[in-house]
Amino acid sequence: MMKSNYEFFKGLWDENPTFRLLLGMCPTLAITNAAMNGLSMGLATTFVLIGSNIMVAALKKIIPDEVRIPSYVIIIATFVTIADLALAAFFPDIYKVLGLFIPLIVVNCIILARAEAFASKNTIGKSLMDALGMGLGFTWALTLLGTIREIMGMGSIFGMQLFGENFVSWIIFILPPGAFLTLGLLLGLFNAALNKKKTQCG
Repeated sequence: MMKSNYEFFKGLWDENPTFRLLLGMCPTLAITNAAMNGLSMGLATTFVLIGSNIMVAALKKIIPDEVRIPSYVIIIATFVTIADLALAAFFPDIYKVLGLFIPLIVVNCIILARAEAFASKNTIGKSLMDALGMGLGFTWALTLLGTIREIMGMGSIFGMQLFGENFVSWIIFILPPGAFLTLGLLLGLFNAALNKKKTQCG
């Protein structure tokens, strides 16, 4: 696999922020009570990741080492502000649901970690692929969590009802404990599948 391809695909699974690195747990647990919420937060985070990674990679030789972290935070905050204003202007309903969690992208450990560990040491092209892979990996993980919780808790997916009037919703899945329960079950399933694969390969 070409190096640039690996930088993209690693974020989808091998280094998936949610299921493999367990990063960004605050939005993961807080806003995934519906599939659309997870998708929206994931895409907003992806936008910020791409913008900040490109800027850090482009300015890494200009930014003094002594102030690199504050500089990265300012860059990240700039793109978060753009995402926040764009959502408020064009998608007000989603903006109202996500609320405070959009500004909190500034302190999302995924974004600062990619800026410090990868973008500051690599080219713009590689940094772009890394951000795209990590962002989409985060997006599909949040969307999966939101989909499961929405189906179990409301009997719908992206707001469309799947079952008839006799459906009995499991309210716990759209409450905070449901986030921990769903994430824990998914992590258990993924780890069991990985261990089985390792055993078969070994």
